[in-house]
Amino acid sequence: MVLKKCLIIDDEQNIRVTLRGVLEDEKFLVETANDGPAGLAKAKTFRPDVILLDIWMEGEDGLSVLEKLKAQDPEIAVVMMSGHGTVETAVKAIKLGAFDFLEKPLHFDKVLLLLEHVFAFRKLRDENRSLRAALHDEEPLIGDSAPIRRLRQLVSVTAPSNGWVLIQGENGTGKELVARALHKNSRRASQRFVAVNCAAIPDELIESELFGHEKGSFTGAFERKIGRFEQAHGGTLFLDEVGDMGLKMQSKILRALQENVIARVGGDTAIELDLRVIAATNKDLTKAIEKGEFREDLFYRLNVIPIRVPPLRERSEDVPALVDHFIKRYSGGRPRHLSSATMKALKSYPWPGNVRELKNWVERACILSPSDVIEGTEFEGPEEGAWESPAGGESLRSARAAFEKQFIMKMLGESGGNISRTAQRIGVERSHLHKKMKAYGIDTSPGN
Repeated sequence: MVLKKCLIIDDEQNIRVTLRGVLEDEKFLVETANDGPAGLAKAKTFRPDVILLDIWMEGEDGLSVLEKLKAQDPEIAVVMMSGHGTVETAVKAIKLGAFDFLEKPLHFDKVLLLLEHVFAFRKLRDENRSLRAALHDEEPLIGDSAPIRRLRQLVSVTAPSNGWVLIQGENGTGKELVARALHKNSRRASQRFVAVNCAAIPDELIESELFGHEKGSFTGAFERKIGRFEQAHGGTLFLDEVGDMGLKMQSKILRALQENVIARVGGDTAIELDLRVIAATNKDLTKAIEKGEFREDLFYRLNVIPIRVPPLRERSEDVPALVDHFIKRYSGGRPRHLSSATMKALKSYPWPGNVRELKNWVERACILSPSDVIEGTEFEGPEEGAWESPAGGESLRSARAAFEKQFIMKMLGESGGNISRTAQRIGVERSHLHKKMKAYGIDTSPGN
């Protein structure tokens, strides 16, 4: 189970002992302090979810301690306690940031009910933040092509279930948008959507990132950390680029997913979880299994409902709708559109970076094109031949390869040879760009 942490600061030992016993019976993790300075120090190391603080203590009074606690952590929930409280004192405490006020002698049913309110408020606050962030980043699945209609239909059927989903598709196709749409239309929509990019976390840190760790569990673990699995309790965990996870971590992930139980690194407390898992990858996992790079049992655990996100070249009729959507986003209300020639070129281009590449292209066009009618040559340079395919009776595959090489070399030149910056500009992962450069014989000398 997920433990809730409470710190009791009171100079009366019998209050500390009794409260601690009641809260531990309710599965709280409890620490105590007998005065203000000790409480302030304990709050820094213990990092409680809620603090029960006496107002009248020897030495520094509770209101002074409250001010310092809120300075340390403005969001910490502090409940004031007093046997000699007045309305004025209670009002002052609330103005200083106290969550609520309890009168002594304490009625433990009231204490527990108030703590329920504390955690309900905290959960609502976190959910609101998560939802606001999701709404800010969210984009709809735009288009009316047959592939995108099939995708929307599959999402609408799959979302209400609690089934786990494996989303496969090339970089930039919108796999995370599909994952967020599944969460938004599920029974868990009011809970958190926690996204993890498995490819972006170093192997030595991924266990701590996913499962959390206890204070002192390794060098640099100065405090307890709640991992992504625990953060997603009750909601949806999105494992992006799951195919880039090492075999050692795959086995630990598999065990956690099978048992719905984790333990933080350095801890021995079993934490039960309730979550829906959605995974995504740009790799062919069946080939990775054949090569011994991905566990077959993990694949079948994740692949309950497979969803493939089509690349943009398979739905080129959606390009105009996507362009209009991105122009509205990046034009700041200014009415703009593409020339027919430029739109025709965009529809014929294979878009190796998919929707992400198209979005970057439109943003760049909106910034660099001075006219309300956007022409590709106005910002790409007419001499570059940005949209021209190679002459001759070459196949689409070779034409695409020739264009990709030319495009990558051009963007590398504009980025001063910096691979990370180039990958960011063209909307692909750095590792994917490396592979393309190697395949096309583009210099990958050290220092880039």
